[in-house]
Amino acid sequence: MTHARRILNHAPARFAALAASLALSMLSPGPSGATLPSDLDKPPASVKLANPPPKHWVWVNDFVFPHMSDGMAHLLDGDTGRYLGMLSTGYSARIVLPRDGRVIYSPETYFSRGTRGERTDVVTIYDGATLNVTGEIAIPPKRASNTPNMGSSVLTDDDRFLVIYNFTPAQSLTVVDTTKRSFAGEIEIPGCALVFPTGARSFFSMCADGSLLTTEIDDAGKVVKQSRSAVLFDVDHDPVTEKPARIGDTWYFVTYAGCIYPVRIGKSGPELAERWWLSTKAERAQGWRPGGLQQLAIHRGLNRLYAVVHQGPVGTHKDPGKTLWIYDLATRKRVQVMQLRHLATSVELSKDDHPLLYTAFADSSIIDVYDPVSGQLLRSIPNVGTTPTLLVTP
Repeated sequence: MTHARRILNHAPARFAALAASLALSMLSPGPSGATLPSDLDKPPASVKLANPPPKHWVWVNDFVFPHMSDGMAHLLDGDTGRYLGMLSTGYSARIVLPRDGRVIYSPETYFSRGTRGERTDVVTIYDGATLNVTGEIAIPPKRASNTPNMGSSVLTDDDRFLVIYNFTPAQSLTVVDTTKRSFAGEIEIPGCALVFPTGARSFFSMCADGSLLTTEIDDAGKVVKQSRSAVLFDVDHDPVTEKPARIGDTWYFVTYAGCIYPVRIGKSGPELAERWWLSTKAERAQGWRPGGLQQLAIHRGLNRLYAVVHQGPVGTHKDPGKTLWIYDLATRKRVQVMQLRHLATSVELSKDDHPLLYTAFADSSIIDVYDPVSGQLLRSIPNVGTTPTLLVTP
């Protein structure tokens, strides 16, 4: 202990001497008296990304929970693990990718004093090749400030309108015309939340009583019709989460306990198809259930549904899992179990014929890339952001 105290007592003097030495070395010219070249002597290099983006690229939304005014989105190459770029997206943003990949939409919130002051909400438009800002669309300062959610902002099926969920706490939707790059209007959805596309001019919101509110708009983005479905979900005993996955005309919702509710969008609106369980009775008794922020993913070509699962009591529907259960959607049978290298709260797949599967954990900065057929871990990409949330693939 005496020796340790002696080292600590002399430490300030040593650090002071070191600091003085460093300061003198920085002020003294080199042997030839030459000065270092300035970075300002030449313009910064500019690199263009492939456009449209390759199918194996993936965007990682970063909530940056320790300092949420500095939200980000990170672009990775799943084939090589290379870090390709980053967007600064303000409070609780989630980027939205149109199908042609030429631009990126990002509904964002800013305050004039960083964390306080006058609020400004915009849809920032980024160039898909350079990641430079190419425009902003001012929208009402009402955008919901929540953990990024797939239903927070969506494009209609033809990419014409961007629809954004508002919470003030009154609930409404902001409609943005992406062709005119202008605010098209606001739609009230009292008692309902979020937005999920069902066509070129239609979408639905989830309502507090377990029903769905369908909204149809015209080519100007104005409401043509709104209709409420029958009650589809049991909100009292085993509610569904607000994190469904879609394939074609069907949205797959899952309950806290792991029951799948397929909702088909027909001519008369949303209709509930036959329900089925991810788990057996024995597994439910053991506490197996889905969890996470983006807990379901579907690949159209494979016709497979992937679910992040874990063991835990009721109320752990946001907890991470280290297991993926995989189902054939035609037979609704589990066909595979994948054990993950790291815990996951999000899962997503690329949308090509030879897909990659990505996982992220909101309390880690590692993104894992798997072969979704064999289950093999292909690579882990470290140091990606602070609080990775939603994964978005072209």
